[in-house]
Amino acid sequence: MRLSQTGDKQAYAVLLEQCGRWLGRYFRQKIAADAIDDLVQETLISLHRKRASYDPARPFLPWLAAIARYRWVDRLRQGYRNHAEALEHNDVSEDSHEEVVAARISIDRLLDLIPDAQATAIRCVKIEGLSITETCQRTGQSEALVKVNIHRGLKKLSVLVESE
Repeated sequence: MRLSQTGDKQAYAVLLEQCGRWLGRYFRQKIAADAIDDLVQETLISLHRKRASYDPARPFLPWLAAIARYRWVDRLRQGYRNHAEALEHNDVSEDSHEEVVAARISIDRLLDLIPDAQATAIRCVKIEGLSITETCQRTGQSEALVKVNIHRGLKKLSVLVESE
């Protein structure tokens, strides 16, 4: 690395080749095999960009390992971010609109088979996402009654679904 910093092209080529092999072994323990080459290249690019900041009085391998670790963590973050974005975009696709409507009709039909107080409590809390308190205000039922109606209604729905 010291020779590379002075402009020795042959030393720089050897440095990149040796670092590439070391990085391959380093990442092999940390990431999927199909992503190793890309991560090695990203790390070598970072090494190239940061080579002027290397202090020749300090050991080289810990410096390279720190760069490799940062590149690896960046790759993990990117993967998590992409995964989260994919989950957000896959909530309900346009193609599944018919399935959503059919499911909603099925739920409504099932709720029609249980007492109205139970169906209303389930719709408010489990489908619309209201709190127990909000459901009490909307239905005029006490908190205890809302909870009992939800419990009994879900139990009846479970029996109905299992019998089908």
